[in-house]
Amino acid sequence: MLKILYTHAEMFAARAAMQGTIGFVPTMGFLHQGHLSLVRKALDENDHAIVSIFVNPTQFGPAEDLSKYPRDLERDLAMISELGNVLVWIPDAKEMYPDNFQTWVEVESLTKPLEGEMRPGHFRGVTTVVAKLFNAVQPSKAYFGQKDFQQAAVIGQMARDLSYPTKIVVCPTMREADGLAMSSRNSYLNPQERAAAPVLWQALQAAVEAYAKGERDARVLVSDIENRINHEPLAKIQYVRCSDALTLADVEGDLRGPAVISLAVFFGATRLIDNISLG
Repeated sequence: MLKILYTHAEMFAARAAMQGTIGFVPTMGFLHQGHLSLVRKALDENDHAIVSIFVNPTQFGPAEDLSKYPRDLERDLAMISELGNVLVWIPDAKEMYPDNFQTWVEVESLTKPLEGEMRPGHFRGVTTVVAKLFNAVQPSKAYFGQKDFQQAAVIGQMARDLSYPTKIVVCPTMREADGLAMSSRNSYLNPQERAAAPVLWQALQAAVEAYAKGERDARVLVSDIENRINHEPLAKIQYVRCSDALTLADVEGDLRGPAVISLAVFFGATRLIDNISLG
């Protein structure tokens, strides 16, 4: 059974009436099977599951796609309703950012590289809205996908630093049959771009294979990924980086511990991200 709430007051009241553990999945809607896998895990591991749907304006830059971000609330609710007893919270921007809003949550070093470098202010919006969502929902566990690995790392840091009693659970990236990471933004791709986009996963997989055979030079791994992607005429690389899995600092020599290779690539106007863990 689906229960839908819209305001903080409704969310606070519903949460106060709940006994047991709460699994929480924050989303921006336009759900896909990746989101639904997180909701299923929340249901499996907790007494209750809560999903939020909110397209957060503060994590979009001036030149980004807030107005074009895909939305289909009716479809989202139909998909969630098939999973079982889930509470869905759908606040609007006025509810989340009332007049004279002036308080922000910022994580420092983890937000500087990668997405933080390319999208100034993005993570300030993410951490602020997730802090607000956590305050209202008070989840036992919160579920995020590995595709947004930096986001998950930043939120984990925030939760530790601000003493949230919430366990951050990072789940494997869900992929289409051809390897493309599931993303709401995939809907922007035209047929030619969609056919080209799996080159990202193919390039990352080649790096995994090279690593398994003993390659430890981050520069070699990154260069090979760039070369493979550059062979696809529709792909325009924004970045390919190898980062320390804990600090997210760039690794430019030999890998001496767990690392993540991440990338952001444009297909036309559509920006896709993906990553793979090593070690």
